Amino acid sequence: MKFLDEYRDADLAQKFALEIRRLTTKPWTIMEVCGGQTHAIVKFGIDELLPKQIELIHGPGCPVCVTPLEMIDKALEIAARPQVIFTSFGDMLRVPGSTTDLLSVKARGGDVRIVYSPLDAVKLAEENPAREVVFFGVGFETTAPATAMAGYQAAQKKLKNFSMLISHVLVPPAIEALMSSPDCRVQAFLAAGHVCTVMGYEEYFPLVKKYRVPIVVAGFEPLDILHGILMVVQQLESGQAEVENQYSRSVCRAGNLPAQALMKKVFQVVPRKWRGVGEIPQSGLGLAGEYAAFDAEQRFGLADRHVDEPAECKSGLILQGLLKPHECPAFGAKCTPEHPLGATMVSSEGACAAYYRYRRHN
Repeated sequence: MKFLDEYRDADLAQKFALEIRRLTTKPWTIMEVCGGQTHAIVKFGIDELLPKQIELIHGPGCPVCVTPLEMIDKALEIAARPQVIFTSFGDMLRVPGSTTDLLSVKARGGDVRIVYSPLDAVKLAEENPAREVVFFGVGFETTAPATAMAGYQAAQKKLKNFSMLISHVLVPPAIEALMSSPDCRVQAFLAAGHVCTVMGYEEYFPLVKKYRVPIVVAGFEPLDILHGILMVVQQLESGQAEVENQYSRSVCRAGNLPAQALMKKVFQVVPRKWRGVGEIPQSGLGLAGEYAAFDAEQRFGLADRHVDEPAECKSGLILQGLLKPHECPAFGAKCTPEHPLGATMVSSEGACAAYYRYRRHN
């Protein structure tokens, strides 16, 4: 396929792998902070092309996976109310809450609808003035601008029956939290290209300076990832720690300034709890004062609801790169895509889902 095959060229992939092998003289641990990159690595066997000294570990880069259990439970409670039209992207419907999931709520009669844009939810609110329409806004900086636009449009239209359940999170504070942990083994990062397409990569320079870890912004195709790993290894082997941009066909240093301006207008930075990880200071987005009327947690009286994570699910350790999916005792047995214990197994970007689909027979 044009514009895709060129990034999956097997001969070029082998050349990148050979150069990485040639340069590598020491053990190195590299974390990718993107679920899309994780799936590409496992699907295409990128890690199997690398020398044994290089270990790739999977970070908290799946937006569905890091959405905390208590936020799923709040979504379930709102979606079950008869006056509500609850809207969400499709990948949230099978994420397990404490007792059930959104797909089961829909099966029992809840009006749960898949939308392809937050603006679809705004349109539904216009078309159904007698119903409460709620949009479930999750994800990293990649999806936050579209959620911000929904809030902005709802304010312009003066909608009284529209609200948003917000669980947006930010990547740089998560990297900071990982690096400050005494258990951290990460020596370099592959940063997510789509996040940096929106935000640029200015925020990574202080992290590189503070922790002396290379950060390379990378894309999602096999050659993008191999090239990014090569750039990381070149830095590690030479004792450097810099921010570099492999994904230059999409990312510039400053990012998408209009998108950032809209996010700054609609959102404010807040502490945010991450599933399996805990609360990370200043790692999330919440609605700013002018848009607080669209806060579904406040509207439905759920702001103070807190839920503990189940001990049986090891997704928190997997999201921190401390455990590989196949090392979890429940993997492929008690935990499968049909009966998931956690979001990392059910999400299309989850590490457990990637290992189950591509590696469980190994």
